[in-house]
Amino acid sequence: MSFLLFAVTALHVLILILLFVATLDKSWWVLPDDNTVNIWYDCLLDNSTQAWICQSVSKSEWLYAVQAFMVLSLLFSSAAFIIFMCQLYTMKRGSLFYATGIFQILTAISVFTAAVIYTTHVDEFQKGRQPGGSFGYCFVLAWLSLPLALISGFIYIHLRKKE
Repeated sequence: MSFLLFAVTALHVLILILLFVATLDKSWWVLPDDNTVNIWYDCLLDNSTQAWICQSVSKSEWLYAVQAFMVLSLLFSSAAFIIFMCQLYTMKRGSLFYATGIFQILTAISVFTAAVIYTTHVDEFQKGRQPGGSFGYCFVLAWLSLPLALISGFIYIHLRKKE
């Protein structure tokens, strides 16, 4: 039982790390000249003043939705982890971790929604930039965290507290 708890906890921490990197790092889109774009700000170094000039990536309502769903997925997953730890020490023997599982499934739904919106509207987000490019590793991490969060959610729902 202790190995199973360790494995589930490690999986949850892995999901949290993937979500933090996918949300906060700056490689959702890679331009042909290897510059990267994130979902928050576009910062360029001005060589004459040696100062960073930052502006919002896009004024699109869809990009705001991607940002909101990625932050929401982080909040759901963090809440699930806190709930799991509380349930682990306060729940009666034989009980199930329903609340934790539901929050992890909500995490997966939020990530899925953000990734689908970004996929379908990426051309709109990249207006005014060089044509071409590809999805970056943060986008891939977001998609990778989706099945892991779903699996974790279903494991939590079926997991019973033994001791």
